[in-house]
Amino acid sequence: AISFPSGEPMNSLVRSLNGRQWSATRKVWLVPFVEFAENELRHILNVKPMAESPDVRDVNQNLTHPKEVEKRDTDTVGDKFNSSVDGPTEDEKPGQEQTPRLSAENQKAMEAYHKELVLKGYSTQTLRTYEQEFQQFLATLRHTPAEGLTSERVKDYLFYCLTKLILSEATIHSRMNALKFYYEQVLHRERFFFDIPRPKKRIQLPKVISEEKILMGIEKLKNLKHRVLIMAAYSAGMRVSEVVNLKITDIQSDRMQILIRQSKGKKDRMVPLSKALLEALRIYFKQYKPKDWLFEGQFPGTSISTRTAQAVFNQVYKSLGLPKGTTFHSLRHSYATHLLESGTNLRYIQEILGHKSSRTTEIYTHVSKSGIENIKSPFDSL
Repeated sequence: AISFPSGEPMNSLVRSLNGRQWSATRKVWLVPFVEFAENELRHILNVKPMAESPDVRDVNQNLTHPKEVEKRDTDTVGDKFNSSVDGPTEDEKPGQEQTPRLSAENQKAMEAYHKELVLKGYSTQTLRTYEQEFQQFLATLRHTPAEGLTSERVKDYLFYCLTKLILSEATIHSRMNALKFYYEQVLHRERFFFDIPRPKKRIQLPKVISEEKILMGIEKLKNLKHRVLIMAAYSAGMRVSEVVNLKITDIQSDRMQILIRQSKGKKDRMVPLSKALLEALRIYFKQYKPKDWLFEGQFPGTSISTRTAQAVFNQVYKSLGLPKGTTFHSLRHSYATHLLESGTNLRYIQEILGHKSSRTTEIYTHVSKSGIENIKSPFDSL
């Protein structure tokens, strides 16, 4: 971990380290603990580690005048991209949104980009993501007009993002989508991205929580609102944004259905209403008496925030020893997997979850224990 007082001329030096990452929670820079990184760190920052034990070495000095670092002579396309424009100003702190200053010409490109996104009716989240990615691209260009870049120059930029900024494959895909929208939808350059390859995505299986652990988490919740919130999310396979945006009128007890309005892709859908959830909701109604939103927030006329819902999940389920990467969304994955294991047709699961493609739903066949549990390992018979 590396920390230093704000205002120190350290950011550019730390960013030259391979594999560096900003921790928004700890407010420090983190670098991988391997020998080459440690030696590089000592050289750049001109400091000695405070602890000399073989497994723990901290650099947490109040540094004011670090030595100048000789620029390495690396002949990569990323460096060529840097030298051909005015220089990158991209802020690489994960989890922290910055508003980089843009040139007058690129500011016009940003305005045209925003206008086109709004006219096409993209969701607020998609609009925010696309604009953030495109803004970082424009900030890197500085005074170089984005409109004048060729397909080959954009390819160089993406190579720079992978090799210098060390962005993940998911972030690269997101940035490519944002740039593709600009060149093909705003500037109307057909097939501009045809020759630009996409990095292969990592195939990660969804994190599934067992029925026993889900029940244990619900029973540990003492707050009735929080308990019913988790019950609702799991019992209907809802996303966190869907469950916090539920209104009282969305609970159709006479038809035993829940209406989910304008979820991902601006689509409405109906999901089954669990009998056990309905009983819990009736108890919840008598105690909290919500007026409009099913799960009301701190202030009148507002719903509970997604961040609060996620905090409720983390507070309870992290104590159950679940695998790293288990989140609120894992309740939705668990719901789909448990439906599949109970014999529900995959097509019905697709409709309930609101998946556009059946291929998205088919991923749950890889984590379902149906069939596999009946296979006996030959090791057991040795």
